[in-house]
Amino acid sequence: MTMSEQGPVLIPGKKRSPLKFIFSCVGVLVILGLLWTGFVWWKMDHVQSSSLNGTSDVGIVLGASMWGDTPSPGLKERLDEALKLYQEKKFSTLIVSGGLDKPEYKYTEAEGMRNYLVAHGVPEDSIILENKARSTYENLLYSKQIMDEHGYTSAVIITHQYHGMRSRDIANYLKYDHPQLGLTESQTLQMKYHKPREVLAYTKWKVDELLLWLGWKKA
Repeated sequence: MTMSEQGPVLIPGKKRSPLKFIFSCVGVLVILGLLWTGFVWWKMDHVQSSSLNGTSDVGIVLGASMWGDTPSPGLKERLDEALKLYQEKKFSTLIVSGGLDKPEYKYTEAEGMRNYLVAHGVPEDSIILENKARSTYENLLYSKQIMDEHGYTSAVIITHQYHGMRSRDIANYLKYDHPQLGLTESQTLQMKYHKPREVLAYTKWKVDELLLWLGWKKA
């Protein structure tokens, strides 16, 4: 019998291993994750304080943890940067933003910051408290609401250098008018912990931003 009489000879295709496919997908995700991490880390390291040539309406100090009744060493660094800029007359009013860390604490982050600033010579009537925020997004959202209530339009956002990129990104989303940054390098925080954590926090923010844009998350 000839080949034509037998019909075409079919060679079975090689089946793809499901396990190999899964490993390939995982490998791609790992590579993409590493590329994203490197990109965010690079952006985070290259954010700098703004050139504060003029005078802004307010300085906004983003909260950090309290140690009992007093600001933590990291929060004091932000407050000392705020004091320096205030004394240089970069703004005449301060908004201090942060809620209560623990139910047993006597002061919110905002109240603890107010007490520190007053003890270092800032008049109490130059400080506005924002006592509810529990995240950077809320810090800037509620501070923007205070600015709108008082007719303020320009702000210097005061925080640590590693935190500046996410802070400005959120401020831009909330439609701050050309938000400026007053950043301080930390001498007390462990960057081997805080920088990787900030990469995760920035990634979460970008997901939240997408969900807010889609209307799947409340502002």
